[in-house]
Amino acid sequence: MSFRDAGQAMEEALAGPVRGRIVDEVSRAKNLERALFRLRDAMRGHRFDTRDGPLSLDKLVKRLDHRARADGFHALNDWDGKADRFCDDIIPAELANFARQLPIRADGPAPRLALAVLLDYYFLYVLSLVALHAWDEGDANANLDEVTRLLDRLQGERGGGQPFVRDAATLILVATSHFEPDVAAYDRLRERVRMLDEAHRLGFALAHAPILGSHLRFGLEVTCGGDVRALRDDNMPDYPWLCASLVTLAEAYERTIEDRGDGAGHNAIVEALLCGLTPDPRAFVGSHPPASLAGCEDERSRLREIVDAHRGGLIEDFQAHRPAANAYSPLSFSFNFPHNLVKGIVVNALLRGAPWPLSLNDLLTAFPGGETIDSSRRSLATTLMGYALSSPDTIRGRPHPAIVYDPSAGDRAFEKTIRSLRA
Repeated sequence: MSFRDAGQAMEEALAGPVRGRIVDEVSRAKNLERALFRLRDAMRGHRFDTRDGPLSLDKLVKRLDHRARADGFHALNDWDGKADRFCDDIIPAELANFARQLPIRADGPAPRLALAVLLDYYFLYVLSLVALHAWDEGDANANLDEVTRLLDRLQGERGGGQPFVRDAATLILVATSHFEPDVAAYDRLRERVRMLDEAHRLGFALAHAPILGSHLRFGLEVTCGGDVRALRDDNMPDYPWLCASLVTLAEAYERTIEDRGDGAGHNAIVEALLCGLTPDPRAFVGSHPPASLAGCEDERSRLREIVDAHRGGLIEDFQAHRPAANAYSPLSFSFNFPHNLVKGIVVNALLRGAPWPLSLNDLLTAFPGGETIDSSRRSLATTLMGYALSSPDTIRGRPHPAIVYDPSAGDRAFEKTIRSLRA
């Protein structure tokens, strides 16, 4: 199955009334629990009944999933760290099953919205398989743009209305964020991203640096108890990825430096660069790189060259992004894995009975600013932390939420980064 064929199949499923008819069909169950069972089973089989006949994605999904697994990625199945294996159920079916335990209102529009958002969440993961094969044929840049266009379809008026991610780059990072035994898969994907044009590489970096920054800050503070050496040993595949993103951002910083102070693009680059440096700045701009960066000396040298040339300006620009208690900052936000954040956003929509107007990307930045969206970001981040607090992970023998919003932790990370740059 070609990328074009897969994209056309997704266009037909997302652009028309198909999703509404699927929700109509599963809603025929006598109660919401039964409807969730129907939807879960349809996800498992990749076959959905409608009054006009079934929508069968079985062949499409199986072929794309088989190819993704051959590349080392199990995008549809989460990793069970306790059992040390992949979960049997696909991620969307797991969440549909979990939704049966939630206190979703049984009257009004809430049940239908819950089904619609969960169905969209399923299509999000199918789209992630399509995105992973953007390099298979034709122009990968154009193919990624097509996936972004299909994401707009998915998150538009035909579905549940909950935004998940903004673009194909973020979707790929979410789909590949859980543990994979074949760690070389991440290197192969990184090489593919390196083949993209400048604009698309920057798109990956603008998403990936804040995601990895948040993930590694969580790892440093929580999983590793402040031990940087343990952080480096425990996250070796992440360091080359982050190094590549930081170099891309640093080169973009040089290109946009004339826009300092009033350029939205420049400010977003500065923020992402800061987010990516905060967990372990010395690994990337210090004199003694960790073993995980042994194969990245050219990139690391280029990064240090740019930082050395613009050190004073960078420190000045970074100061504008210092976390504050009364404003949202992505530096204050940390989490274990980004796909769990998207799960949390879905759960939040189900419990509220209405979509939240923010996606994962909106939590990775403070731009665009404004009192309304700033308040919405802080509210969503603290709400997600509340859900994580209600079901904490056991880390180093103690319960701890997997999502944290803490301005004081963000300020500590900021101070450490500035000290490292001044040293």
